[in-house]
Amino acid sequence: MVSIPITLQQLITAVQQLQPDERAKVARALIQIDLRSDLTALIQELYAEPPVNEITDDEIRAEIKAAIANSTYA
Repeated sequence: MVSIPITLQQLITAVQQLQPDERAKVARALIQIDLRSDLTALIQELYAEPPVNEITDDEIRAEIKAAIANSTYA
């Protein structure tokens, strides 16, 4: 693997020169990085909560809907 240091502006310029389908691949890769980061933060937050002895499926669904509604990807 070859490593070449570039500035953010150089990277942006290079991405702008890609074909639309290639730019879409770059965008999807960046979104996946953010999603993994968000998921890791959510898991850490859930593990920090005290255990709940009884929770219904409806409560779980409501929490999932609330998390999706509050995400930047909704």
